Amino acid sequence: MSLATSVFLVGLPGSGKSTVGRQLARRLGLPFVDVDQAIEARIGCSIRTFFEQEGEQAFRDLEAAVIDEVSQGPTSVISTGGGAVLRPENRQCMRRRGHVVYLRSSPDELYRRVRHDRNRPLLQVDDPMAKLRELHAQRHPLYTQAAHFTIDTGRPSVATLVNMIVMQLELAGLTHRPATDANSA
Repeated sequence: MSLATSVFLVGLPGSGKSTVGRQLARRLGLPFVDVDQAIEARIGCSIRTFFEQEGEQAFRDLEAAVIDEVSQGPTSVISTGGGAVLRPENRQCMRRRGHVVYLRSSPDELYRRVRHDRNRPLLQVDDPMAKLRELHAQRHPLYTQAAHFTIDTGRPSVATLVNMIVMQLELAGLTHRPATDANSA
């Protein structure tokens, strides 16, 4: 199965962008790029540490540069950070250079998944559930605006979510199966 453009995964922290992205890339036979990992490789420390030392603005500048760079590379499955949609230029870049899939999750579901995760800087607050609700209210319209496709994550398995994304890509005519010897005869 081949794909002409990259697939960008967007959604709130804990929506499954990295986990689903790895499996989707494997299924499509494409490279997988995790924007947060690419940023950490570049800065030589965790995003949490960079956030604390340099602030959110500096992080968002770096994130925009990395999204621009990876989107110009080979066709890939690209997992973005949860706040990548905050900048209009990121939303435009992703839509122009690929197909954006919004992994939509409720704040309650996200809290269940990330409540013990200490590596998410925006959730290191007294009331992470309230913060997730705030992030959802702020970002949901932006994810929706950026997305070509929306997949509700709910409780399906990772394999089911990958199947749902592949089905959406196929229905939109974005994937092509290579001809086999049996079909070419």
